[in-house]
Amino acid sequence: MTDAPFLDLADTTFDVTSDAVHRAQDDSWYARTPYGWAVLRYEEGTALLKDRRFQQGNGRWPDQNGIHDGPWREWWQETLLSIEGDDHLRLRRLLGPAFRSKAIEAMRPQFQALANDLIDAFAPQGTVEFVSEFAEPYSSRILCLLLGLPDEEWPQVAHWADDLGKSFGINVRHDLPRIESALEGLTGYVEEVIADRRAHPRDDLVTTLVAAHEEGDALSRRELSSALVFLAFAGMETTRNQLGLAMQTFLAHPEQWALLAERPDLGARAVEEVMRVNPTVTWVTREAIDDVDFNGLHVPKGGIVQVLSHAIGTDPRAMGDHVPFDITYDDRPLHSGFGGGAHHCLGHFVARTDMSVALPLLARRLTDVSADGPGEWLPVSGNTGPVRLPLRFTPRS
Repeated sequence: MTDAPFLDLADTTFDVTSDAVHRAQDDSWYARTPYGWAVLRYEEGTALLKDRRFQQGNGRWPDQNGIHDGPWREWWQETLLSIEGDDHLRLRRLLGPAFRSKAIEAMRPQFQALANDLIDAFAPQGTVEFVSEFAEPYSSRILCLLLGLPDEEWPQVAHWADDLGKSFGINVRHDLPRIESALEGLTGYVEEVIADRRAHPRDDLVTTLVAAHEEGDALSRRELSSALVFLAFAGMETTRNQLGLAMQTFLAHPEQWALLAERPDLGARAVEEVMRVNPTVTWVTREAIDDVDFNGLHVPKGGIVQVLSHAIGTDPRAMGDHVPFDITYDDRPLHSGFGGGAHHCLGHFVARTDMSVALPLLARRLTDVSADGPGEWLPVSGNTGPVRLPLRFTPRS
């Protein structure tokens, strides 16, 4: 184990998509990191995500960052990401109906209308700050639509979600005061929404969950509040980041952008390709339930393993001659951008649908897209993406 390469995932300047990772991948299927071991190859990564000797490891994240008490740590342990076993299955069963593909697909016209309205606002000027003018309002307003929240309140919800999203960053300890302030604000808001739905039921997700709580389906008030806070921030933050990363990817592949403009039917394939080569969730965490011997690596009980999403998604051992970004190629192995196993992302249909709507519309209406400055970026480790992404383009009606 001590001969394995070392990758400093805790270093804010370290890039998990860098050549250093791929050199380590050539030497070994795993590496040592400050957060346990990192899996670098596709075969071992996908096998580990399905291995029942491991469980989701996110519950250990506060301790790994020296946060041993406080409201954020307490809430983090109660999120869908951290809980296991029967409680996890029960919450997924209660939340699941709102995220089924048929229900989300029916909202596609609303997603299209929203995307076009946002593009209409900036297209004539030929420039856009992509995060604040498109990715954030688009993902936030879709979230409000899903949860039945007033559309005009999306900026405040987005602000809380953005700050709470720093929970996934490697600077979490430094950002803790900001995170806990957002947690307090968003929790208070969610409590007001719950009280409103109890008094005035509607046809939305919050009313459905309130009914499950009041009908005695073992969904406590605390679980209800924690779940809604988690959905509010996770549903916005990851999609916003992934849309920004999609634009970064297409900037490097302008011929693929032009093809997507001509072939909007490739929108779904474009989403999968972007998440394969440039995922916002740069690693998926697993914790050993007992002592585990896995392909020559001994992981003691409680040991943490990170599956590096970009590394396994671009592993030439699995991708062969098809590593480069190509939205026409339809025989890819599955990527890990939505996790895997029992903790596979509950909202993946939402993310897949809203991004597959947005990207073709953007490609058709924005031609000759280029960066209009360096922008501002989160560390390329933990959850990543642009904070600011200024673009220049030629508008097309």
